[in-house]
Amino acid sequence: MVPMLDLWLSAENGELHFVKDLIPSFSWRGGPVGVRFRFEPKDIVALYNDFRAERERVHALEAEAAKDADKAALTLWPKDLTDFLTRRLGTHFEMRWYRLDPAKLVEPDKVTREAVLQPLGPSTVPMQANPLAGLVRIHEINAQRGFGELDGSESEDSTSAGRSGRRLSEQLRAYYKRHLDPEQSPGPTDIEALRAMDAARVAFDFRLAASFKPAFQEVESLGYPGANDPTIHVATQLSAADGINHESAVLFELDSVGGAAGAPPLRLPETSNGLGYQNLISMIFRLMSFRDAWLRKSKAALASDDLVVEPIHVVMIEEPEAHLHAQVQQVFVRHAYHVLTNDPLLKKFPGLSTQLVVSSHSSHIAHELPYASLRYFRRLPAGMHGKQVPVSTVSNLEAIFGDDTNTKRFVTRYLRSQHADVFFADALILVEGAAERILLPHFIRNRFLQLHQAYVTLLEVGGSHAHRLRPLLDSLGIPCLVITDIDALGGKASVQVKRNVGQVTGNPTLRSWLKSNNKRSGIDGLLDLSETDKVIVSDDLYSIRMAYQTPASVAVPAGAAPQEVLSGTFEDALVFANLAHFSAAKGKGMMGAVVREVAKAASGDALAAGLFKVIGDGDKAGFALSVLYDTNFEALIPPSYIEEGLSWLQQRIVKKKHEMLLVSVPAEEGAHE
Repeated sequence: MVPMLDLWLSAENGELHFVKDLIPSFSWRGGPVGVRFRFEPKDIVALYNDFRAERERVHALEAEAAKDADKAALTLWPKDLTDFLTRRLGTHFEMRWYRLDPAKLVEPDKVTREAVLQPLGPSTVPMQANPLAGLVRIHEINAQRGFGELDGSESEDSTSAGRSGRRLSEQLRAYYKRHLDPEQSPGPTDIEALRAMDAARVAFDFRLAASFKPAFQEVESLGYPGANDPTIHVATQLSAADGINHESAVLFELDSVGGAAGAPPLRLPETSNGLGYQNLISMIFRLMSFRDAWLRKSKAALASDDLVVEPIHVVMIEEPEAHLHAQVQQVFVRHAYHVLTNDPLLKKFPGLSTQLVVSSHSSHIAHELPYASLRYFRRLPAGMHGKQVPVSTVSNLEAIFGDDTNTKRFVTRYLRSQHADVFFADALILVEGAAERILLPHFIRNRFLQLHQAYVTLLEVGGSHAHRLRPLLDSLGIPCLVITDIDALGGKASVQVKRNVGQVTGNPTLRSWLKSNNKRSGIDGLLDLSETDKVIVSDDLYSIRMAYQTPASVAVPAGAAPQEVLSGTFEDALVFANLAHFSAAKGKGMMGAVVREVAKAASGDALAAGLFKVIGDGDKAGFALSVLYDTNFEALIPPSYIEEGLSWLQQRIVKKKHEMLLVSVPAEEGAHE
């Protein structure tokens, strides 16, 4: 297994000269062209012989060392091929390029979402040179930006504010020297600056000559220089860049009130300013530098430089959220692409295009971008789908809803207004309303420790819209618990839940997501549905579990025989699960009405009927807040259907973490233990 990357480009008429090395056949008339980058052995025979020679040397040394049984065993290099390549990788491996056939390009597998790589034929030979040279220019900003730290390494962009790990003043000085310095390839706009610098040099030379004249005369009194000796002369050489070559080249000016007239403003050095501000300015300057370097706008460019501009400019930024608070993260990602494309040349030549690739774990950045621009990486453990190592699949969120524009519009607007952290969660919980959203975190915190320690996103989605999220959930592939209401209908009106009267559910999520179980709408079937049938399994890591009201047993009044009661909402299910609590509770509004119904109920059926009327007309969010502020709130337990759903989700998260961390031991290794 060797690292490889397939890259596909689209070229149309007028652009074919850019991809001339990638054209697959004489019949090709435009469209996709592909190239495979593969890091592979230069000569497999030479690699084998070199490795074998080193291993034979190690065996001989180990045999010699084994003669002295009293000494500790030696661990010699190389232990195996992997250890061998830690030192000889550059000697035996190189990057090679292979032309791909667009006719054999296939879409990723719809079930596993894994890419289907095009096999190379036995007669395929590598290309002589990198076909992207002159076609694509790549710049990157990595996550380890290290402000205030020195970095002695140089790179292509070390003179263009592109190198990381430097002070902001160093980056600005490098940008100035490369793009603004009037002494480098001066133009008409630099004439006045050059005149001023020359006048300063002449004046400084005159001042130096006058200052050193007494000293030189004293030296001459010693007989030097003689008639044939050269005389001493001091000359200056001024550079505009020297004016900002110091630690205080960049200062941050502070607002002040009540200072003396004409007093200098208060300024702080860059080391006294926050890292977030430095990070933002630094990245903006580096993006400007990348753009100008790509467009060959450097004043320091040599006449021999290749001035051909690549048609594609790719800029990659790793985790720009480091040191930036939420609002600045959004400002940066909103304006980064504009900075990269803010040049008249790009407007004049539309064939020059810029692509910005940002990797991020920030929900604030994801929130700011259109969903068509998002790509979601789902990590799969070793062993899944027959893979020996962990792999990641990529979901294109632009395509997950297909032609369903209404669903796409709803999901996009909802998540942009509610939660973008859904992309970074270990699990999702979709709830019906405000009461569940308010009280569910308490149940998780008090009763499900492992779930509480995981990254769980809670989304409040009404029952009539939760099913619209299904394509997104399938694309993310993370465990999901849907807590919803059973919504009994009698005719077209909502009614109290009852058995054996032909009721159906009005919940579109239950009707559409459980249809494979033939329990699409009947309340009787839903009440008796097994736990297994409430789970929709997609693969080993991704399942959806439905949780809705199930029968409960209560003793009303206290001391009476237990009786089955049916609830239709979270609120009456919560009351049934905590009758003792609500019997002693106090409150106003809906809370007071619930307490009165509990106190006067003569049976479970009477209580269910009373709660149905009270809850149907009441303020559910206000009721949840009243419950939250109750002095005995910590003693509350969740309704059984929520308890079962949260238990299932916790088990899924534990199983997922175990599979992600599980390392398989090959049989031959285990035999030696």
